Parts: sequence; C-alpha cells; structure tokens
Amino acid sequence: MRAIEITAPGNPEVLALTDRPQPRPGAGEILIRVASAGINMPDIFQRKGGYPPPEGVTDIPGLEVAGEVAACGEGVSGFSKGDPVCALLAGGGYAEYAVAPASTVLPIPRGLDVLHAAALPETAFTVWDALFMRARLQPGESVLIHGGCGGIGSMALQLARACGCSPIFTTGHQRDGQAEACRRFGATRFIDYREEDFVEVVKQQTDGRGVDVIQDIIGGDYVARNIESLAVEGRLVNLNFVAGIEVKVDFRPVMRKRLTLMAQTLRARTAEEKGRIAAQLREHAWPWIEAGKVTPEIFRTYPLAEAASAHAALEAGGHIGKIVLTL
Repeated sequence: MRAIEITAPGNPEVLALTDRPQPRPGAGEILIRVASAGINMPDIFQRKGGYPPPEGVTDIPGLEVAGEVAACGEGVSGFSKGDPVCALLAGGGYAEYAVAPASTVLPIPRGLDVLHAAALPETAFTVWDALFMRARLQPGESVLIHGGCGGIGSMALQLARACGCSPIFTTGHQRDGQAEACRRFGATRFIDYREEDFVEVVKQQTDGRGVDVIQDIIGGDYVARNIESLAVEGRLVNLNFVAGIEVKVDFRPVMRKRLTLMAQTLRARTAEEKGRIAAQLREHAWPWIEAGKVTPEIFRTYPLAEAASAHAALEAGGHIGKIVLTL
C-alpha cells in the first residue's frame, strides 16, 4: 500500500510517500480502507521527533481516518465489510489501509460524508473527554475555550453550544474570517487576546462570578489567569502547554474557590479507555451531528502525496477547521 513515512526528524519535507506492507487486523481489530485522514498537531510533534508513537504502534503518522471496513479481526461484532466508518488511531492514518481497535471505530454519522468524517474522531474524542467526562460540563454552565478556530477549537465550541452552554472564545487570529467563524460555531463572546484581557472580559460577561469550565491549550502564564477567571467550584482542563509546561501556581485561590485543575492526553491510553469515550460520543454527540447541530469544519484538503504541504499549512496557523488528506 501507499503510505507516508517520516524519513528523519525535521521540517515537513521529511515526509515521503513510500510503499509499506498492508497491515492485517488482529483479534478485536478492524482493517479500514482509508478514504481520508485528518491532520493534527501531534502528527507535527511526531514528525519533529518529540512525540514518538506508543510501543508497538506503527511509525506511520496519522491519528484519525474515515473510509470503509475492509476486514474484521477475530471477535469483532457489529461491523461488516463495506460499512462506512471513522476511527481514532494511535498511528498509521497516512496510508491506504489502517488498523484500529474495534472499540475506537464508529459508524459515520448519517448525513456526513467521508471527507468530513475524517475530521471528526481526534477532535471529538479529545473535546468530549476534556469538557464532558473530565470537566463535567453541564447544560447552562459557562465555559471559556482558548485557542484558535482549528479542529479542537471549532469542535469544542459546537459541542458546548449543542449541550446548551454559551461559550466564550479567545484567539489571536482575526484574518480569513476567524471572528465570524467563532460566532458561527457558537461563541457568544469573541476575545482577541492581543487587544483585550480575557480575565477582565470574563468578569464582565459573568457579572464577576467567573466561568464554570475552561479548556486551555496554552499553559504558561495562562494557568494563573485561568484560575482567576474560574467561578467557585470551577474546573480547568489543559490539553496542551504551548506557552510553557512549567508554571507557578498560587494555591490560595484554588483552595478558596474549591477549584479542580486537570490535564488530558489521549494517544497513549488503552483501547478500553478510548472505547468508553467512543460509547459516549455515539450516544450523545452523534445525534447532535446527525441533527446538524455539530459539523466538522474542513479548511483545506491535500492528496496523500502532498502530506508535507498539509503539515506546512497546519503549522502556518490561522486555519478555520481541519486540514485533511484525501486518498
């Protein structure tokens, strides 16, 4: 099969089209004939040499795909050859065929095409686990979401809105219609962090109370400012620390407001853990998608052979939604 490999740690040019043996599904696994594959920041980190795949996982990058079932391993039920599916992977998505644990394979929601379905798993699994399973976001609560209109930000906004919340959103990008996109995805207040202090805006928007939940990818000095922005019993969940992993925290407001601080990773977790997220997505989020309340946003597509250009586009920033490889 055709696949993309990382020839050496480095810039996008180290991604090369190659031939690899077609994988075979083991017990409890599904072989997927890939039609499209999402591009994500962990792929960038892996390419640069800072995020190796978990032990036993292929070195081919790619954490989410959509296509059709090509074969089922022993013990797999509920899926048949030819079924349209999307799946969360620990690796291997940039290829014509990929293997996924059956627990992380989901039917493509009704009304969604195979292209948009490839932009769904990584972001939906990540955001659902962060906002709903960890931060326990409830209808009517206030939520602050940091970090651009890419895959994670656009999905978080839409899921929060579908849940019945009114999200506040921060980003430093206003070009290419980002502010309008944020509002379209459900943000009730858009904050350009270069022009406004999000702590002050949150206080104004909540009459000084603070927000119930914050989803953050920034880290660094945002941690202390997030703590200041949270309401009593508020919850902060970090998905990344792009501004710095080492932070200094004054725990007095954490104690006084009885806050919960947490962080999340996804790739290295077990198939059983990811399966629990998948089950909740299918029960709660899939109906929202099928009703048109949540739609994965596609920014741009590239053929598999142009994976290097896709990576460069993701690193350039300013995109709205996901970048997807097509096969």
